[in-house]
Amino acid sequence: MMKNSVIIKSFQHGISLHLPDEGTMDDILDKVSSKFKDSAAFFKDAKMVLSIEGRMLSDEEEKAIVEAIETNSEIKILCLIGKDAETENQILKAFEQYQNIANDKQDQNIGQFYKGSLKSGQVLETDSSIIILGDVNPGANVISKKDIIIIGGLYGNAYAGGSGEAGHYIIALDISAECMKVDNHRYTTAKKPKWPIRPKYQPQIAHVVNDVLVVEPISKDFTEKL
Repeated sequence: MMKNSVIIKSFQHGISLHLPDEGTMDDILDKVSSKFKDSAAFFKDAKMVLSIEGRMLSDEEEKAIVEAIETNSEIKILCLIGKDAETENQILKAFEQYQNIANDKQDQNIGQFYKGSLKSGQVLETDSSIIILGDVNPGANVISKKDIIIIGGLYGNAYAGGSGEAGHYIIALDISAECMKVDNHRYTTAKKPKWPIRPKYQPQIAHVVNDVLVVEPISKDFTEKL
């Protein structure tokens, strides 16, 4: 491996990006941009998770790397993962579950996609189900008359099932919401919202069971019923 090179390696549903530990961030961003521009035809419009190795990065530098990848290719980075095997297995398992759900929703033409994380003060409201490719950060709000699926963490506020029909739900890779409401049932988590967010996720669902809104790990049986 060349000392100052940027190396791209692929694995199932994701890519691993090895960065040199020397050089300026601007130089590294130039190299990342060039690498992904050259390999854009290979990856096409894939949706992937990303692992970054070889260099410690701040949150802003990580965002800059993701922007460089997406600007110079048609890849959509769903989230960053840690390199340890446990975290990688969790996120890949979760990604497979959510990819199946997203494909089902898209095929049924009843949902819409929102790409990006919601920041404090932002409000996303829709009459349909929605799949968010990002995080809902503290102070952000998502309101749907149907279902909410978040391929990321829910740390702000989410309100699903405003249509008056029963059986709606909120799904996220991690739920530490400030407040949630599903089918007129309210839930306030005891967890303190996380900031900044680092993805070590246990996929969860918030839904009504015996007239009570509960949050529990999502099961394969549930995804097969969607």
